[in-house]
Amino acid sequence: MTTETTIDTLSGESSFSAYVAKPASQPKAAIVVIQEIFGVNAGIRRKCDLLAEQGYLAVAPDLFWRLEPGIELDPDIEPEFQRALDLMGKFNQDQGIRDIEATIKWARTESGGRKVGAVGYCLGGRLAYMTAARTDVDASVGYYAVGIPDLLRESHAIAKPLMLHIPTADGFVSPEAQKAMHEGLDDHPKVTLHDYAGLDHGFATQFGKRRDEQGATLADSRTEAFFAEHLAQ
Repeated sequence: MTTETTIDTLSGESSFSAYVAKPASQPKAAIVVIQEIFGVNAGIRRKCDLLAEQGYLAVAPDLFWRLEPGIELDPDIEPEFQRALDLMGKFNQDQGIRDIEATIKWARTESGGRKVGAVGYCLGGRLAYMTAARTDVDASVGYYAVGIPDLLRESHAIAKPLMLHIPTADGFVSPEAQKAMHEGLDDHPKVTLHDYAGLDHGFATQFGKRRDEQGATLADSRTEAFFAEHLAQ
């Protein structure tokens, strides 16, 4: 079952919408799905639906609501891609993490106190890393996370498992940045990195020309096993 809900900010002074997909029976855990720069679009909603099919309560908060509520963009349409880049530049990531924290709180209550994970893509991959470092989330996964070297100083605060999927031909994450990620995180006891040789940014998107079927299937299988181990136990 899918629905829209409203989640209160941590301050309680405002609220924002979120897409929710519920499993057929009692959820085994909850997962916050963190959007790309394209908003809570059809691809992100489908990610939620697939997680619900695996038995999770899945929720995707509208993180761009302070800029404009309800943004949905298609990365394969150039003007919409450019608009997404503009929105990313205006987006306050620290506020975004607080909204993710509010969503984690909502999901924990809504699932009956079960564990809560997070999975994010692109900008959402970066936010998944920040969520691991700054909140009480139980496990996090980031796909093609951008700008992680700037956040390595926060790695000491990661207390719960984090997995990062890194395509080696990512046009938004240079080889130097990837090297810094490995040097900074390979020895971290809570962090697992997976490289995907020759794949580009967005390879695990649900829809569109960026998707690489083989790479997406491999990464998603690793994510499924990771959440089964750390959330559904």
